[in-house]
Amino acid sequence: MGLTARIRTRDGWAVSHAVVTVTDMSGTQVLRAEADTEGTVRDTTALAPGAYTVIVTAVGYAPAASSAIVTASGRAEVGTVTLARQGGTELPPPGPWTIDPAHSSVAAVAQHLGISSVHGRFTDFAGTVEIAPDDVTKSRVEAVIRAASIDTGNGMRDTHLRSADFLDTERFPEITYRSTGVTEAGPDRWTVHGELGLHGVVRAVDLDLSYLGTGADPWGGTRAAFRATTELRREDFAMNYNQVLQAGIAAIGTTLRVELDIQAVQGESLPAA
Repeated sequence: MGLTARIRTRDGWAVSHAVVTVTDMSGTQVLRAEADTEGTVRDTTALAPGAYTVIVTAVGYAPAASSAIVTASGRAEVGTVTLARQGGTELPPPGPWTIDPAHSSVAAVAQHLGISSVHGRFTDFAGTVEIAPDDVTKSRVEAVIRAASIDTGNGMRDTHLRSADFLDTERFPEITYRSTGVTEAGPDRWTVHGELGLHGVVRAVDLDLSYLGTGADPWGGTRAAFRATTELRREDFAMNYNQVLQAGIAAIGTTLRVELDIQAVQGESLPAA
C-alpha cells in the first residue's frame, strides 16, 4: 500500500530534491513525501480508495500535476513524472564537466574578397564547465586555446595568421575565455557572458549557447553536447591588418563568425586513453 513514483528530468536524470504532495478531491492534503537520492518516492501511508491529485515540485523546476486513482489495494502508482526546468530550459546534471577536444570543434569563418568565406579552426584547446547545482545561471565556463594551432588548410595563410599582422602567437600564445554569468534565452538556449582574451586585449564577449542533450558514451562516461556562436570584430582586438584591393574591396573581412561544437565529459578530467 502507499505511494510510489519516479521523478526525472527530460534527459532521464533523477531529481533527488523533489517533493510529492497528494490531495483529495476537496483539496485537502493527505500525504507529503520526499524523493530519495535516486529520485524515487516510496511512502507506505495507506490511502482510501478514490481519486486524488498528485503535485510534484522541486526547486528550479516547473511544478507538475496529475491525477491518480487509488484502488481497494490502497496503492497509488504514479509512475515516472518528468519535470522541466523553470522557464522550460534544461542543462546537464550539476557538477564539473571537462571539454573533450577530440570530439569538439573551435572554428572561425571570415569573408574573403567580399564573395566567399575562409574557414579555419583551432586544433589545440582545453576547457571546463561547472554546472551550478541550485542556480544554473551561476554556472561557469573556462577555456584556453593555443593560438598557433590555427589551421585553415593553407600553410602560407596559416603562417601569416600566426604573424604579428594577426594573432602574433609568439607574443600572445594563448586565447582565453572565462564566463562571468549565464542567462536564459529560451528553451534549451542560453547566453553565456564572459571575457575573451585575444591578441593581448580582453573584451566582454557573449556566446549564444544551445544545449543539445546528454547521453552515455562507449567508454562508460556521460557526455553533454553544446553548440555556441558569436561574432567578433578584428579591430576590437587590435588586429587591424588588411589589404585593400581595387574597387576598395578588403581581402579579408573585418568580422569573424565563431562556431563552437562542444562535447564535455562528466567529471574533473578526461578518461585515460
